[in-house]
Amino acid sequence: MTNSPGTTTTHDPAPERATRKEWTALGVLMLALMLVSMDVSVLYFAIPSITADLEPTGTQQLWMFDIYAFVLAGLLITMGSLGDRIGRRRLLMTGAAAFGAASVLAAYADSAETLIAARALLGIGGATLMPSTMALIRNMFRNAGERAKAIGIWQTVLVSGVALGSVMSGILVEHFWWGSIFLVNLPAMVLLLVLAPVLIPEFKDPDPGRFDWIGVPLSMAAVLPVVYGLKEIAAEGIELSYVASVAVGLVFAALFVHRQRTAASPMISPALFRGRNGFGSAISLILISSLTMMGSAYFTTQYLQSVLGMSAMESALWALLPSVLIGFAAPVATVLVQRGMNRAHVVATGFLISAAGFALLLFVGTDSLWVVLVAAGVLASGAVIVGSQLTDLALGAAPAERAGSASSLVETGNEFGGAIGMALLGSIGNAVYHARMPDAAPAVARETLGGATVVAQELPERAGTALLTTAREAFTSGMHVAAVAAMVLLIGAALAASAALRRVRVVELSPSGV
Repeated sequence: MTNSPGTTTTHDPAPERATRKEWTALGVLMLALMLVSMDVSVLYFAIPSITADLEPTGTQQLWMFDIYAFVLAGLLITMGSLGDRIGRRRLLMTGAAAFGAASVLAAYADSAETLIAARALLGIGGATLMPSTMALIRNMFRNAGERAKAIGIWQTVLVSGVALGSVMSGILVEHFWWGSIFLVNLPAMVLLLVLAPVLIPEFKDPDPGRFDWIGVPLSMAAVLPVVYGLKEIAAEGIELSYVASVAVGLVFAALFVHRQRTAASPMISPALFRGRNGFGSAISLILISSLTMMGSAYFTTQYLQSVLGMSAMESALWALLPSVLIGFAAPVATVLVQRGMNRAHVVATGFLISAAGFALLLFVGTDSLWVVLVAAGVLASGAVIVGSQLTDLALGAAPAERAGSASSLVETGNEFGGAIGMALLGSIGNAVYHARMPDAAPAVARETLGGATVVAQELPERAGTALLTTAREAFTSGMHVAAVAAMVLLIGAALAASAALRRVRVVELSPSGV
């Protein structure tokens, strides 16, 4: 069967179409995915109230924000492999129970240490839920066209959830106490626990082999130091300790790869990357797309708050507008592929659309709200097109019994890409900002736009206004240069996608259900 010109896909005979039961199950899974993705940003408006109640130190406050994403990123590969072995529905339900229990613990935390521990447990639950939801889509939707639609929905929900998290926290904190931002998770997790046994059949690898216990710490030691180092570089600038953290992670990554190539029952089968199935290309291109997406968010968030002077809540509400475009992106891409357009061309077009979004950022001045919002919507739409098509390609290339491992690699690629994007594009923008700020400006103001804003408030009105104007122009210039770098990267990715995916041959195996 030919999926699109130049891309040959072999299916089981007459793949059965999904029923209302599978689509209802997808809705339940997406509700859980929405909450997991929202938890990335849910502390955004709650942190002042939490600080007043729990009185955390500066370091503890940072860990409240970061521990969730760190634990989630570090355990994705482990949980994906575990789901292949014990069953994806079983892992999903275990994760839902853990996520719900951790939400209660977080809501009623009476100390900073307890809240940090609860956020770590939420990360563990999230690491079980994210690859499980994606892998179950691979298993439940055997028809390639329906699976592509379901993955498009998955991708849209994931991107939208991060944006919705901050807004939801602001609304809840305004009307209730800060613990309500965690308790809102409970109804969805209870619903998942009740309906999963009824709607979702169990799927697992019938012959998984022994679990790779050595691979677990190696995978975490590879992922966590790299993600931590890159995020700190984005926030604090290049320092020896952060570079060393990335280097340590890369050493462990090499050891992990060696382990997977030599182990009798690896967590990640090397066979996934062999042949012309496009799996390796898809993971690499997903990383690039996530890199530019998160890199753009680094600038647009600061632009709304520090350049335009919006409150955090106001900027979060405005940031929801680009989601209107995102909602159309994945379905349109799916239709194009199903009507015969080569997937390689669709993915390449998605990269070029994102590049066009960055091109729009070149026209942003210090008072360009609508240009920024349109640019954010365009580049995010391109990213969703790329993400949905490449995720579908990666899952279709993986044998059904390895869907959990494949899903975890897709998600890990997203995590790495996001961390690299913030560090790379953020560093470029910061370097330009430093160069454009006058030497006479206070040291704190020369470091970041946020620092300049604080200093400006302490100066006489005329001097403060002049400093803030200079800092905002310097930040905007940095955003322009970073946008050019992102455009070059995206155009290169479009060319690579067109070449690498044009002759992909995907062999789709029927799901193994036990």
